[in-house]
Amino acid sequence: MSNSIFKQNYFEIFSQPVSTELDIDLLKEKNRELQQQVHPDRFANSSDAEKRQAMQITSLVNEAFETLKNSLTRLQYMLTLKGVDMNGETDTAMDGVFLMEQMELREEIANVDSQKNSLDVLDEMALELKARSVNLVSDFESAFNDDALDKGRDIVRKLQFINKAQIEINDKIEQIEDEFI
Repeated sequence: MSNSIFKQNYFEIFSQPVSTELDIDLLKEKNRELQQQVHPDRFANSSDAEKRQAMQITSLVNEAFETLKNSLTRLQYMLTLKGVDMNGETDTAMDGVFLMEQMELREEIANVDSQKNSLDVLDEMALELKARSVNLVSDFESAFNDDALDKGRDIVRKLQFINKAQIEINDKIEQIEDEFI
């Protein structure tokens, strides 16, 4: 494998179009192929420079794969391809209504107790969040394609909040299930 891989974006490395939706099975298959080509073990009898390059390429492929397989990090990466910095700590302005909804949701999650229907309530919350995520990803794709990058960044930030809420729901479900055991 040549140094040209270092000039490719993550989508190009996996021969994928820049898109919100990827064929994850195809991505995994391409990852396996690339790993077989560049795994450092294949270069055990090579020069130190070739071994180092194999390790660097393997690291790049791993980072690219981890970024693209997760929808949130994939969208963040898509924005970076257009020059949007998603790590800006100073840009904290958010839609107040959305933030209030998130605070209320977090409170609801925290207050779900171990009653028999609590798992149903949490499952319903998770389904609602999943539907919101799907809609936001669709909105992101439109914004991205229209170069409405500020809107795209706002959507990604909302998705970050939703992902955190989904994690909290999953944690609460595990906690409740552990209490029933």
